[in-house]
Amino acid sequence: MNNREYKTPTLADQVFERLEADILMGKYQWGEVLTEQALAAELSVTPAMVRETLRRLKEEHLVEDAEGGVVALGLTRKDFEDMCAIRLRIESLAVRGFIENMTEDNLRELKEAVEDQKRFLAKNDKENLRAVDSHFHDTIYRNCGSMMFRDTLAPLHRKLRKFRKLSIDRLGRAEHSVAEHEAIYDAIAARDADRAEALMNTHIQNAMSVIIDKES
Repeated sequence: MNNREYKTPTLADQVFERLEADILMGKYQWGEVLTEQALAAELSVTPAMVRETLRRLKEEHLVEDAEGGVVALGLTRKDFEDMCAIRLRIESLAVRGFIENMTEDNLRELKEAVEDQKRFLAKNDKENLRAVDSHFHDTIYRNCGSMMFRDTLAPLHRKLRKFRKLSIDRLGRAEHSVAEHEAIYDAIAARDADRAEALMNTHIQNAMSVIIDKES
């Protein structure tokens, strides 16, 4: 992405993110038993690291204790609807906070995310398109001036990855999503908080509608 630098996650974070993604994307089915030994062998890490990762996943309510190990839980459609409702309430506040606190570097980072999305869209590179979609929203979360908003929104957006994949894979949604991000950026650059908030809410509602239609 234009040689921009991103923080390299620790091995512990990489293991957590890998297992979290595998559960959220359905590699492990609801109720499937996971054991420390099997996961350690699969991931080539120590059982102690797997144990710590499973502890973090329990805190996220993605696994729970069971006889012989833990069971995968994942997310339900109700979970998805609840997370979107939270985003609709809080992300608009985060956009306003971003406008109030943003620096030229923050604004440039947001602009570059939009440009990267357009480039990956032209290549039909959906994997990188989803990654940059996350970076666009994370840029707002990290720079909105509220640690509480960031710590609420960032995990929600990460947990929605399965549903975001369904959304982007839907014919025409990727193009609309990139256009919506560009419109949000333009409103932010103009420091028009009311318009930026309205556009962000529309963006979330549109993605939600596509996924609900697909799941119905």
